[in-house]
Amino acid sequence: MDKIKIGVVGVGNCTSSLLQGIEYYKNKNSDDIVGLMHWDINGYKPDDIEVVTAFDIDKRKVGKDVNEAIFERPNCTTVFCKNMPKTGVAVKMGKILDGFSDHMKNYDDDYTFLLSGEPEATKEDIVRILRESSTEILLNYLPVGSEKATEFYAECALEANVAFINNIPVFIASNAEWAKKFEEKNIPIIGDDIKAQLGATITHRVLTDLFSKRGVKLERTYQLNTGGNTDFLNMHQSSRLTSKKTSKTEAVQSVAAT
Repeated sequence: MDKIKIGVVGVGNCTSSLLQGIEYYKNKNSDDIVGLMHWDINGYKPDDIEVVTAFDIDKRKVGKDVNEAIFERPNCTTVFCKNMPKTGVAVKMGKILDGFSDHMKNYDDDYTFLLSGEPEATKEDIVRILRESSTEILLNYLPVGSEKATEFYAECALEANVAFINNIPVFIASNAEWAKKFEEKNIPIIGDDIKAQLGATITHRVLTDLFSKRGVKLERTYQLNTGGNTDFLNMHQSSRLTSKKTSKTEAVQSVAAT
């Protein structure tokens, strides 16, 4: 089968886990797939996914092979596949917009983003790179609160006729106007936001559902937003949390209402 050619926006912890996972499962089979919900989706397996382009704004990542960039600071996710082969795909300088919050300048270099001095990519640059690399799906892994930057990359995907998976809580797929733009061009759009494999939101949803099934009336519930990576440092700026709070609240309320 043909490879599924993906591009990633933001070479952070999530991208690191994704690319490590693709490599890790290459030598596995259906009897040894701890960590995956689905091994085979319509004939496609993890190693059928190939990253063909990547964008970031951190000087420690821009210009490096994407499989090297995923281990650069401030990334701090678990390393479970150390020997990552080079892909030949160098991380390109992206567009900053609101993808970098000013308050991030106040932290130690190991925990924050260090802006690259490379010229920022234009819309024309991004569209050209997507086309030249034959990218089929663009995955958005920008920091929470990157509204303008997410819309910018969504527009690039539209112009390049590339599917868009919005993995952060900026409302694109769930926005009627944006959804219509993709529908009119017959381009897939998936989102918005994703849950960690076994994080707070999915645990919260399961507990809420359990209360209902056991006949317990749930009057109030809350979820603390605490973590130890750059994503949570980024969210110290409360204005960047608005859409995330809406997304996570709706995720839990959708279960409570059933």
